[in-house]
Amino acid sequence: MLKLLLADDQILMRTGFRMILETEPDLEVIGEASDGLQAVELATRLRPDVVLMDVRMPRMDGVEATRRLAGSDLPDPVRVLVLTTFDLDEYVYGALRAGASGFLLKDAPPEQLIHAIRVVAAGDALLAPAVTRRLITEFAARPDPTVRSSAQLATLTARELEVLTLLARGLSNAEIASHLFLGETTVKTHIGRILTKLQLRDRVQAVVFAYEHRLVRPGQH
Repeated sequence: MLKLLLADDQILMRTGFRMILETEPDLEVIGEASDGLQAVELATRLRPDVVLMDVRMPRMDGVEATRRLAGSDLPDPVRVLVLTTFDLDEYVYGALRAGASGFLLKDAPPEQLIHAIRVVAAGDALLAPAVTRRLITEFAARPDPTVRSSAQLATLTARELEVLTLLARGLSNAEIASHLFLGETTVKTHIGRILTKLQLRDRVQAVVFAYEHRLVRPGQH
């Protein structure tokens, strides 16, 4: 059973999500938060498998709440799936940088929401929707004082650099394998080494890193 926490300042939105999610036998909503501060308090106490986090909330927005729950410096982070009304919302990029495992539009079909939750709960990152790539493309080129040193990039082998670049362009493991004439298992191994060397948690953070370091230019496919 996957335990979920809903964080949204609109009660009708939370009610709608709860109704959708609780039709699934393996999903259970264990709490609801009406703002970011309450989301942090409840998630810390209840330890859900996934927090469904709105980005625009009172008292504390979803970006700061995500940072406090899923930040890379935390020993036991909570997995966060960001939900937004806008597909080009700067707050969402901030949440991805803060440690979120992905994001989804609020008007996504129920089956897509349920799939996203299971993907994030399994420890993967949600990068499939085209809007994710649009969002990253829109905001990743902006300078950020906390960007990791390019010295980390120099630790990657030429092959790992190729894999990271293709990953940032939105290719799946199978597509990367086909492009580089490798087996999928080999691609997974390369991605694991990339994440370890760059001290990144998942594919979302790897994509953000690649754009910040100009391995892929905005608009490049």
